[in-house]
Parts: sequence; C-alpha cells; structure tokens
Amino acid sequence: MIEYFVHRASSFAGDIDNLFLVITLIIGFWFFLTFGALVYLIIRFRRKEGVKAQYIAGEKHSETKWTHYPHYAVIAMDVVIIAINIMVWVDIKQTLPPRDNLVRIIGQQWSWSFIHAGPDGELDTQDDVATVNDLHVQTDKTYHFELQSRDVLHNFSVPAFRLRQDAVPGRTISGWFKPTKTGTYDLQCAEMCGYGHGIMGAAITVHSEESYNTTMAQIQNGTYESHFQKRKGTKTKFPSNTSKVDDEDSFAVLLASVF
Repeated sequence: MIEYFVHRASSFAGDIDNLFLVITLIIGFWFFLTFGALVYLIIRFRRKEGVKAQYIAGEKHSETKWTHYPHYAVIAMDVVIIAINIMVWVDIKQTLPPRDNLVRIIGQQWSWSFIHAGPDGELDTQDDVATVNDLHVQTDKTYHFELQSRDVLHNFSVPAFRLRQDAVPGRTISGWFKPTKTGTYDLQCAEMCGYGHGIMGAAITVHSEESYNTTMAQIQNGTYESHFQKRKGTKTKFPSNTSKVDDEDSFAVLLASVF
C-alpha cells in the first residue's frame, strides 16, 4: 500500500512492501475480529431487568477453549510473520550479490559526502569522483556501499529504495542496492544527530547510462549543477557545501555559528 505514496525504485522495494502488507493484513484481521467479538458480547450480555449477573470462574474446558484456541492461532500467525521477516532479512541484509559498482557514503553533522568509484570500480584510486549531498547511480546496476560516520550516529535512508542503515562512528558498514527506476529521490538521515538533523537531506539521482556518463563528466570538469540544490530551488557551482543565505537570522546562520 505504501507504493501509492512513495515510489518503488529498487529491486528489493517490493519485498519490503509485501512484508508490510502481510503484517498489516494479519494484524488487521485479528483487530477487526476482536473488535467485533467485543461489540457482540457487550450487546449480547448487556444489563437486563430481572436477570442476575453470573459468576464464571473460567475453569471448564468449554470456557477456557475460547481463550486457548485464539491464543494458538495468534502464535501460528506470529511464526508466519517471523519466517517471512527472516527470508527478507537474509535476502537484503545478509546476502551481497555480485556488484557492478561501488560507492562510499559518509555522514557528518549535517551533510552527506559520497565517493563514487570511477571506471575501475575500486575506491581510493585516482579516478574516484567526490560529491556532497548528491549521489549518482545508474539504473539496473548493483551497487555495494561502504557506510561511515565522521562524528555521531546517523542513518542512511532512501525511502524510494526502502533502504535504511545506521552509520556508526568508527565502523564501516557494507550493504547494497539496485536502482530500477530513473529519477531523483530523497536521501535522508533517519537518526537524531543534533541541531541540524532536520536539514540533513540529500538527493540520489538514478540515471540512464548516457545521462550517468554525462553527469560524471560534468562533475569532473566543474560544470555540474547540483540536483540537490535544484530540488531546493537554488543553483550553486560545484563543489558547494551550503546554499546562499540571504537572511542573517536564518537557521543556517545559527548552524554555521556552532563551528
């Protein structure tokens, strides 16, 4: 159901959506069944003139079965939910498919830095491409990422990919994603990380092969116009860490004063 509000743009987004759908249907079924039974019992055994209340100890099998049988059914549904959760977790979090490219993602207060592996597909080489608040990937390519934090706990979140992963200081956390739909999508920090948590946004742009090669060339020759800044309605030259600030009392000025 969430796909009606947030686009699916990765290979495993459907698995995450289906998991939520299964959980919603199971919980919804028991909610309405329990609510219906409650309403029925309230009406059926409401107070009536001339009818004395009964004291029921609940010790007979004919009485306890109405507690035990639903209990067993709920446990069975819990097992189904856990089993599906494990399968999805293993496929997405425990399995790294062969990669087509590699990117390093670095969170810091309060921006994102990205290092794209160049044509050689390896990081820390001369053909690496660095960007700030703009991650560029190619559609239908499998990307491995190395997630790091320079200061505090952050969370790398791309709602359209159904992807969330904590960035822990002092650790490099590996993961993967495979974009399936071209476009520019929100990239967020989903962990409270200080004053500027609310403005720690970025953009991830999924390109066709031709568009990707063109954008990388523009970044390298200094003519690139940030997709993140365009989404904010501003235009800045690359590289840039902040937008132009006209209001001296703005929150951006307050943040800058912290450093």
